Amino acid sequence: MSFVTGAAMRSLEESAFSNGISAEYLMDQAGEGIARRLLDHFPRPGRAVAYLGKGNNAGDALVALLHLRNAGWQISLRAAWPESAWGPLPLRKWQELDSPSPTEVIPEGPRPLLLLDGLLGIGARGTLREPLAPLAEEMAGLRESRGAIVAAMDLPSGMDADTGEGSGITADLTLPVGVAKLGLTTSAGIASAGRILLVPVPDLPPPAADTLAFFCPESFPGLLAPRPHDFHKGNAGRIGLLAGSPGMTGAAVLAATAVLRAGGGLITLHGEPGFLSSLSSPMPPEIMVRSSATPVADAFSAGHHALIIGPGMGNMAEDQKLELLTQLATSSIPAVLDADALNLLATTGRTDLLERHHLITPHPGEFRRLAPDLAELDRVEAAAAFVGRHPCTLLLKGTRTLVATAGKATRFNPTGHAGMASGGQGDVLSGVAGTFLAQGVQPADAASLAAWLCGRAAERALAKGPITTAGDTIDELGGAMRDWQERRR
Repeated sequence: MSFVTGAAMRSLEESAFSNGISAEYLMDQAGEGIARRLLDHFPRPGRAVAYLGKGNNAGDALVALLHLRNAGWQISLRAAWPESAWGPLPLRKWQELDSPSPTEVIPEGPRPLLLLDGLLGIGARGTLREPLAPLAEEMAGLRESRGAIVAAMDLPSGMDADTGEGSGITADLTLPVGVAKLGLTTSAGIASAGRILLVPVPDLPPPAADTLAFFCPESFPGLLAPRPHDFHKGNAGRIGLLAGSPGMTGAAVLAATAVLRAGGGLITLHGEPGFLSSLSSPMPPEIMVRSSATPVADAFSAGHHALIIGPGMGNMAEDQKLELLTQLATSSIPAVLDADALNLLATTGRTDLLERHHLITPHPGEFRRLAPDLAELDRVEAAAAFVGRHPCTLLLKGTRTLVATAGKATRFNPTGHAGMASGGQGDVLSGVAGTFLAQGVQPADAASLAAWLCGRAAERALAKGPITTAGDTIDELGGAMRDWQERRR
């Protein structure tokens, strides 16, 4: 499932019209789909306020508002122009809503307070002017002072569909209709769009992905299928971890626990004797802990289906780090290389050891150390260039994670939020990705699923508050897996 420019999106709409699909029918489908996504995201009814321009974007918001009201939400309208200036379709949708005229003041009501940005569509861009600017300022004020959540119809108003530029609305959720717009992938677009919830519309089929693909349950339906009834722990994979070191035990606990919650079958942590005694209390009892003077060689020879290497490994003995380089040069075991494993490759200049069975998970700083000459490029270009040099799968962390493999479109992960900016999240991600590798999932799919599930788990944890710890993410992994299977996000 690809991203499209504004012009390409209009071509898709024109193609639908030529096949006899009316603009009103598409609006009804879009508005209903938007409401369905919002109801999944907010299971408890609150108050929804539609901020309306005079075009079809306002019509989408009005249709969504109708379905929200039918689901028990209280609704209100704020409009930039009087009804007499509205286009025929939004006017008709307002009449179908059978709602009072737009208000001057938003009444008090139950939480959440959800603001639907229906001011402008994809054909408009740039700085918002009168009479739209005051409404945009009002939405921003309610977001800052009253905890309101801004949901943009298709794109945040004022955003350029192609570049993501524009000084309009900052949304918490953006609900692109039919196909995600290219501007949502840029640094400017990511900063304004928040979480992206794609709204599929059957009559607006997305073109096949070329260079960049939107990763979601609808576009990769074969992943994370239900387990067969005769499934057993041997089918769930044998996973070995080289994680943690003296003074850095937490990373090992988080990574191993994530493997457990993601469905790993037999899980073994290999480590040096010097720090394993401190793991006896925090490590789940399901994890086997093997102490040895040669943990690296043991991990590679134990018959694991996949290895997770690097979280918290920085204080490992130097001879074991050298042994790791030797093993990577000869072993064909699928492996996630994270954190200190990546730093080891960077400091020794051994990125030549990366192979097709390796999945690497650098954050921007680690990526800079691995490939200094690529770090200043656009992230999509940099990811594609890196896997052009090295035959591995790259999961490049960031505000929106990218997954790149040579010869395939780079994948864009839409889940997660800023409250995940806390230590240990990468350890959890590595554990989940390694679990899928051990179950025979291809590295690109394992990486993409891990990124989506961890981001979604962190979203589910928002019920506890705006900050999500790595432990919170682990706790919600099961629910995130169910959300993927039910295509709820």
